Amino acid sequence: MSHTHAHTHPHTHGHGHPHTHAHSHAHTHAMPRRQFLTAAVGTAAGLAAGLSHRTSFAAEPNTPESGQAWDILIRGGHVVDPSQGLIGRYDVAIRGGKIAQVAPTIDPAGWREVIDVDGRIVTPGFVDLHAHVYEGVSHYGINADKYCLSRGATTVLDPGSAGAQTFPGFRKYVIEVQATRIRALLNISVTGMLTALRGELEDLEHANVERAIQTIEQNRDLILGVKVRCGRGQSGPNDLVAVQRALEAAEAVRLPIMMHITNTVTPIDQLLALLRRGDLLTHSFRRSGTPESADEGILTSEGILRTSAGEALERGVLFDVGHGQGSFSFDTMEMAMRQGVLPHTISSDVHAYNVGEEGPVYDLATTLSKFLYLGLSLDEAVRRTTATPAAALGWDVQIGTLRVGAEGDVAIFDMLDGEHRFVDSYGGERVGRQRLVPWRTIKGGRTYLPQW
Repeated sequence: MSHTHAHTHPHTHGHGHPHTHAHSHAHTHAMPRRQFLTAAVGTAAGLAAGLSHRTSFAAEPNTPESGQAWDILIRGGHVVDPSQGLIGRYDVAIRGGKIAQVAPTIDPAGWREVIDVDGRIVTPGFVDLHAHVYEGVSHYGINADKYCLSRGATTVLDPGSAGAQTFPGFRKYVIEVQATRIRALLNISVTGMLTALRGELEDLEHANVERAIQTIEQNRDLILGVKVRCGRGQSGPNDLVAVQRALEAAEAVRLPIMMHITNTVTPIDQLLALLRRGDLLTHSFRRSGTPESADEGILTSEGILRTSAGEALERGVLFDVGHGQGSFSFDTMEMAMRQGVLPHTISSDVHAYNVGEEGPVYDLATTLSKFLYLGLSLDEAVRRTTATPAAALGWDVQIGTLRVGAEGDVAIFDMLDGEHRFVDSYGGERVGRQRLVPWRTIKGGRTYLPQW
């Protein structure tokens, strides 16, 4: 039996991003370098029921090969599992890569690995609905195992890095290689997000419905919907037609779409009206609500929720954060919250331009910490990174939960108290009192240390 009793010594580096050094004697798997209304958000089960009119669009999560998974006992953690209403001190047991038991006390005898976490925060593995991980091909691509898995996000959804032309390579060289559980939304553009030199939908010939349908049907186990980016730099004047084609493809395969909005040519009210129940709006809280950003997002120039946005929420459209380099504003979020509007899902939009020294994203744990500053409880914030995104994917029984029999995805965090500087996508700063910092992640019966 291997036993861990680890202490961390966090410090900040560069622009206040914490780095954690951990000393451990446990069996750890060294991370290879290559490798979606209002504040009264429905439960994960409610969301799943709301999506039940569609064909199930999630295949079984990956499981470890026989004999490879370690039996792991996590002792003395402060468990936060919104899917079960669990908050408090529990032990968590994993056998064969699945959750075997959650109880106030579990006998430590006979476990291959015992991890004493000394009251640290223990959650289901995070589910990030917006992470660009087509490393080496998309200009946005980063290494999923480093920036996602090692920092607590065991499942990620890549929204549109790959299109019909480029998805086979994404599957073979990234999804099937990385330890992170990766699923995708297929870009309606056949190229996906290859280059910053030209938007993938500026040439409408690239928005090929037949190719998208064919690729989705060939990869039903991995592709969970269709992505369309609406903005002058992504689709130019073609945003409306691009959305219509994305919807045509999505309806043919009975899957949702995710719509990206940034400075659109077509009035945003017209675009929001197209979204259906279960579709996702990402970058929902990008800068809007001022005269200068009158046509940018869900708020009018007076800071009032657009009628079209309210109607979308009533239809069951899911509002996702998708922080990113240019798509999250503290001011907008605060104005929305004063009107009772919160995101259904908190996602990072981690990509190559926002995880370095300047951030401002770094990882999903940092994005979640910003919502602790904004007043969400830890339980409310964790729900939006676990149970709710899992339900949006149709996986709420298998991931985003510590229920017995679910995937053994567990994230363990330090909660650092003090003064923590948070920056949004526009340079807006806030000082929060708490910051969640990754300490260990467990997936597939293996323990991963955070990589910085």
